[in-house]
Amino acid sequence: MVYLNGNFIAKNKASISVMDRGFLFGDGVYEVIPVYNGKIFRLKAHLKRLQKSLDSVKIPNPHTKSEWLDIFNQLLSHAKTDDQSIYFQITRGVDTQRKHSFESLTPTVYIETNPLIPKPKQVLEQGFRVITQPDIRWSRCDIKATSLLANTLYAQNAKEQKMEEVILHRDNIITEGATSNVFMIKDSTLYTHPTGVNILSGITRDLAMESAQACGLTINESTFTLNKLLNADEVWISSSTREVMPIIQIDGRTVNSGKVGQYWECVYEHYQHLKEASE
Repeated sequence: MVYLNGNFIAKNKASISVMDRGFLFGDGVYEVIPVYNGKIFRLKAHLKRLQKSLDSVKIPNPHTKSEWLDIFNQLLSHAKTDDQSIYFQITRGVDTQRKHSFESLTPTVYIETNPLIPKPKQVLEQGFRVITQPDIRWSRCDIKATSLLANTLYAQNAKEQKMEEVILHRDNIITEGATSNVFMIKDSTLYTHPTGVNILSGITRDLAMESAQACGLTINESTFTLNKLLNADEVWISSSTREVMPIIQIDGRTVNSGKVGQYWECVYEHYQHLKEASE
């Protein structure tokens, strides 16, 4: 069961017009919200980020917070498990002809849910491998836009090399992962790229920093180089579906001793408490 423009229908019956600007141009935005034990996690923060993205691309928000919540809950009532991932996107809508400029259109809204199965702690404790590549994306990465061709190519490259993620750098400065935010620890300080146009400020990113601070780390939102990343004490990536994931190898080089660090262990436990206390 999915939601499309006011209707709850079977996924294989859902379709959009070929003149939808999301199909033609990737002209739209999206969000992903985790659901734990049947409770939507940090709904307010996700809807706030959605509004920021919509405002940035001049698409009107088609629903109020209460309307969004009602739609989500109706979809979740059809889910077979309590832990879910809500994916929803809003495109500018259907136009009468393919042209780059746009008029005032009725947005297209599509929502689906899928089972959310976080990796067990014993799997995470083994650590993960990543590669790095130059960041070739556009200069408004703070907008959670559906036009993700570069990110898709990065993700495919990681898959083909049996890597968890591609960490990106722009002029040798680490920005973020293709589908995640990036953190490094050096001398009990957590570093992550500051918010701005070069990264998407993830909700999980904020929760990771909150957890890190609770674990005694100093937080420093500032830029750092690829070389500093390679010489970090610990490296993590985060996203809504990954939560906080430890990295033990970058471009074939081990991070520190090649084992998951002590701070990650503390952050993992604190993050689980945040999930249990979800809204």
